[in-house]
Amino acid sequence: MGKSASGKDRIYERLINDPRISLTPLVLYTTRPIRSGETQGKEYYFVNQDRLDELRGAGKIIEERVYETIHGKWFYFTVDDGKVDLQNGNYLGIGTLESYIKLQKYYGNEVLCPVYVEVEDGIRLERALQREKLQANPKYAELCRRFLADNEDFKEEHIQEAGITRRFQNNEDFSKCMEEIRIFVQEHQKTL
Repeated sequence: MGKSASGKDRIYERLINDPRISLTPLVLYTTRPIRSGETQGKEYYFVNQDRLDELRGAGKIIEERVYETIHGKWFYFTVDDGKVDLQNGNYLGIGTLESYIKLQKYYGNEVLCPVYVEVEDGIRLERALQREKLQANPKYAELCRRFLADNEDFKEEHIQEAGITRRFQNNEDFSKCMEEIRIFVQEHQKTL
């Protein structure tokens, strides 16, 4: 978890590919358009509103969030699609504090290991702008909306409500941040 442009995707990729901790991707669903460089079923399952409605109707939605963007409503959600087997695997997903709290209620707090990544706002804004410039059709207004919305979504009281006590700084030293996260995850795996 972390605000936009905090490095979640990069951290996620490193953790998923680290054989010392053996994690399986927990791929979320979204109705937002696929971005340049993304792959269906890797970053997200990109679906339309009709598919979301089908999953809701079947009672398969664990948690969902909607964002009012300048391009319309974008939904992000976790589905009980039969791909998670907590008895035989450890999973890694990217989400928000809100989604984490709902996953706690669904799966139980004792099996979740919250990895909360923080980045100084100026660095985060620079990273977000650089990433958006690489898009075929940059959406700068949406970048600004997300940046400002994160200030509300990740208020200190929300972090406390989620029970987050450990934070990982990803400002300059990515390697140090990654090593701290890897050790934290390994320690949590030993307690399960």
